[in-house]
Amino acid sequence: MKHITTWSGLDAALKGASVAMGNFDGVHRGHQAVIDAARRPDMPLGIVTFEPHPRQVFAPDAPPFRLMNAEARSNRLAKLGVAFLYELPFTRALASLTPEDFARYVLAEGLGIRHVVVGADFCFGKGRAGTAQTLREDGERFGFEVTIQPLVGGDEGAISSTAIRAALGDGRVRDAADMLGHYHRIDGEVLHGEKRGRALGYPTANMAVEGLHLPKLGVYAVKVEVLSGDHRGFYDGVASLGVRPMFGENTPNFEVHLFDFAGDLYGQHLSVALVEYLRSEAKFDGLDALIAQMDADSEQARAILING
Repeated sequence: MKHITTWSGLDAALKGASVAMGNFDGVHRGHQAVIDAARRPDMPLGIVTFEPHPRQVFAPDAPPFRLMNAEARSNRLAKLGVAFLYELPFTRALASLTPEDFARYVLAEGLGIRHVVVGADFCFGKGRAGTAQTLREDGERFGFEVTIQPLVGGDEGAISSTAIRAALGDGRVRDAADMLGHYHRIDGEVLHGEKRGRALGYPTANMAVEGLHLPKLGVYAVKVEVLSGDHRGFYDGVASLGVRPMFGENTPNFEVHLFDFAGDLYGQHLSVALVEYLRSEAKFDGLDALIAQMDADSEQARAILING
């Protein structure tokens, strides 16, 4: 997948795509329907999205809301067969373009798209004045086709990032996975931590979660894909998302223990799928009690992961 971060001066080889356009936070089943509608046998498949998320520009002090960081979104889109990821820098200058100017200068002249698919609730341009229907009219003027994809519904209504956040906040990761069409994942680089897990017999890969909507704090059964380095591959494991009350800390942290693994993962990139919520965080009466609980967590996670 080619990752493109500008809409000006593109080589002709990067133009002529059929694209799906939106923020694609979570790349859920509704997003996947938009992407599938953009697949054309005579055109490369592209995605037009924005980074940072527009809400981060207009409401920088709002609580973290993203289901995916840009890395996780890119990894997921690559698995869906996307050829061109047009990840456009979202600035106030871009946001100030009228819908007509965005359609003409960014989509038609800049990216040279031939076909674009958006969801029925899509809005764009200054003041969110553009709609899916006005985009269709702009496409007729500027030479690209527009498909409007109906919203995808689930058991409780339209699938949305908001509903997925609610499920994750409750620890209902299986419900979130049903809406996503895949397990919710946390992707990122392995960072140096306090290395307490190693001393307890449970070495962990530590990952940052800043800027993300946090699932319910606690312990999870996880499936891990190591994306880089000498240990690339797939592993089962158990992870803790929380503030580590046993050690009196209060900054959310994500620690992942890979079963039956030996090696150095510092600086490598992982994609960690939350398969099932096991329990909430707890403070224990000493390290022996903590280790006994970690043993029980690992046994429970292994049984869950063996059964899918």
